This record gives sequence, structure tokens and C-alpha cells, in this order.
Amino acid sequence: MSNALYDKLKYVALIALPACATFFAALAKIWGIPYGDQITATITAGDTFLGALLVISTAKYNRENK
Repeated sequence: MSNALYDKLKYVALIALPACATFFAALAKIWGIPYGDQITATITAGDTFLGALLVISTAKYNRENK
């Protein structure tokens, strides 16, 4: 994985997806959007999975570059 791709995915995992989930959860409550909890949980689950992949990638990179 290139450094540029890693940095973009890290931004998505740390900033973009949590912000989207929070924003959607708030709008779902305010406007009564159906399945708000399920959609928010799905975004959060995907973000957690992406974070886990990035941790694995970082560990592999660190092992190879010691």
C-alpha cells in the first residue's frame, strides 16, 4: 500500500466516517429518518473494520522496516 493511499484511508477512518455517522445519526433523530440506528451502526462497523485493516498494515510495515 502506498503512503498516499494509507494517508487517505487513515483520514477516512479517523475523520470522515465518524463525522458522517454522527451527522447522519443526528439528522435521523431530528427528522425521523427510518433505520437511523441501523445505518449509523453500519457506518461505524465499516469504520471499525477499516481501522483494524490499517492497524494490521501499520504493524506489517513496521516489522518489515525495522
